[in-house]
Amino acid sequence: MNSPEQDRLNYWGQTFLEYQKPLLKLASRNLNPILQRRFSPEDVLQETFQDALRKLDFFENNPECPVYMKLRKLLFQKIADLERRHCQTQKRDAFRDAVAADFGGTSSSQLDWNRLADSMTGPLTRLARMDRNDLLQKAIASLSETDRQILEMRHFDDMSNQECAEALKIEPKAASIRYVRALQRLQKLLLEYSDFTS
Repeated sequence: MNSPEQDRLNYWGQTFLEYQKPLLKLASRNLNPILQRRFSPEDVLQETFQDALRKLDFFENNPECPVYMKLRKLLFQKIADLERRHCQTQKRDAFRDAVAADFGGTSSSQLDWNRLADSMTGPLTRLARMDRNDLLQKAIASLSETDRQILEMRHFDDMSNQECAEALKIEPKAASIRYVRALQRLQKLLLEYSDFTS
């Protein structure tokens, strides 16, 4: 017979594994090519799950925040920590292992948000000529937490509507409605902040 603490760990361990597929895809898309010479996305995800099991209070508190979003936060923290330790030091470390790659200064996530801005207003509008990312971040910060979550999953994490529904533990139709409404609210804010007129 397991102890209550062991039962707790088993429960959360199984719960975390439900999100393995979308989180692995997220790690693959956001892990620096330099780091991928040393760490696989699977390695990063495994360390994220280990961190999660050490921080169960984080998952048991604030239950209204979806488990996926909490795991996502820990995953990005893990990637940032790896970058600090292996890429931002003055030592000759990870860069010695690197092959030629395109480091244009724009992360894949930033490109996704810019693509979203383009799709909503067109590339030749005033919005596109402004600093789109700053404007978009301002608008996103004005949204509710639930609106931000669904938009981030669809446009930042590149998740399908079905995957979002599974992560949020809601019906696909409800996820679709939530997404459309969040997109409409974001578009309204962007138009207000940019004084864009069609």
